[in-house]
Amino acid sequence: MLDIKFVRTNPDAVKENIKKKFQNEKLPLVDQVLELDQRNRDIKQEVEALRAEKNKISKQIGACMAQGKKEEAEELKAQVQKNASRIESLSVEEKEVEAQIRKNMMIIPNIIDSSVPIGKDDNENVEIEKFGEPVVPDFEIPYHTEIMERFNGIDLEAAGKVAGNGFYYLMGDIARLHSSVISYARDFMIDRGFTYCVPPFMIRSNVVTGVMSFAEMDAMMYKIEGEDLYLIGTSEHSMIGKFIDTLLEENKLPQTLTSYSPCFRKEKGAHGIEERGIYRIHQFEKQEMIVVCKPEESMKWYDVLWKNTVDLFRSLDIPVRTLECCSGDLADLKVKSCDVEAWSPRQKKYFEVGSCSNLGDAQARRLGIRVKGENGKYFAHTLNNTVAAPPRMLIAFLENNLQEDGSVRIPEVLRPYMGGKEKIERK
Repeated sequence: MLDIKFVRTNPDAVKENIKKKFQNEKLPLVDQVLELDQRNRDIKQEVEALRAEKNKISKQIGACMAQGKKEEAEELKAQVQKNASRIESLSVEEKEVEAQIRKNMMIIPNIIDSSVPIGKDDNENVEIEKFGEPVVPDFEIPYHTEIMERFNGIDLEAAGKVAGNGFYYLMGDIARLHSSVISYARDFMIDRGFTYCVPPFMIRSNVVTGVMSFAEMDAMMYKIEGEDLYLIGTSEHSMIGKFIDTLLEENKLPQTLTSYSPCFRKEKGAHGIEERGIYRIHQFEKQEMIVVCKPEESMKWYDVLWKNTVDLFRSLDIPVRTLECCSGDLADLKVKSCDVEAWSPRQKKYFEVGSCSNLGDAQARRLGIRVKGENGKYFAHTLNNTVAAPPRMLIAFLENNLQEDGSVRIPEVLRPYMGGKEKIERK
């Protein structure tokens, strides 16, 4: 959410930003906000004038009563009552106007960074850099569920009976591999100085609307019937929500946290080959990282975060690349974002396994996350990034570590989590 003062003084910049995001239908919101903001200030000015007049008349009433001018005093009292009624009416209108301003401001997108490429959708995202040499082996790489089935490691049929499409049972070595990746990702981030946290897996609606746009909420979140609770789509929601309505000491920044959680997503509109497996699912587990920092440090932390994910995947011998998200692919709260994509030997292309985002002060402004510094109070900046999200990570892992004899090699860094195994073999 933008600062109303910024919108007031830079309406053309706000409109140009909307155009860059190809959301022209939102352009009228800017003028609506400006009109409502002017009305809000007029109301406050009138209320202030009426209260000043009330104080003045009250003194006159006292003087009249002292002089025995009862009729004149009664007339003045009637004027006070009239002013009080007007103040009450204006106060009701003021609340309505401020609510509408906030509603519109929650829809107007954040100002994107000047470095963000302009494009309509993810087809216009820009490759930044590749890490590791993508290899296509001489032997055939089966579809990921076929690899898992060879290890008796997945049961989609039973999961379909129990929960429906978009769910799965992981079994045996594949389930252990899944847990090992999560545990390794946890320790990897702890070793990089992040504080480990297990957050609540449900959050209230005020936190939901604080961390994401309405469009994202509708597409992602599962609501708990009869309660003001939502299942989280990522632990970032809980982790940023941890700081709601707080005033942080500047010398306590940055706050760097890494968190584990299950994640629940509707995945509206999901289609294609990804649905035939575990690429796009309703439930998965993830290791996440978030940062709460001073505004001038957020871009530095942005680079630190995505590099952490790249380093993690490379330590598991998985080639990756980074893609700069274009303006049309950025969620409304984001200032800048990039995807980390892993190499798929089977598809001979990269696919998304994580996303790093700088949200500026958008989430902090919505949630009331402020910092107390030497020069006063200000809103913090927030960032988030995926460390590892099995089972997508498993897809990349299995394809890139599959051997010709059907076994899967375990990279050295993961062996302690797999009981020392150097490979897992077909059943």
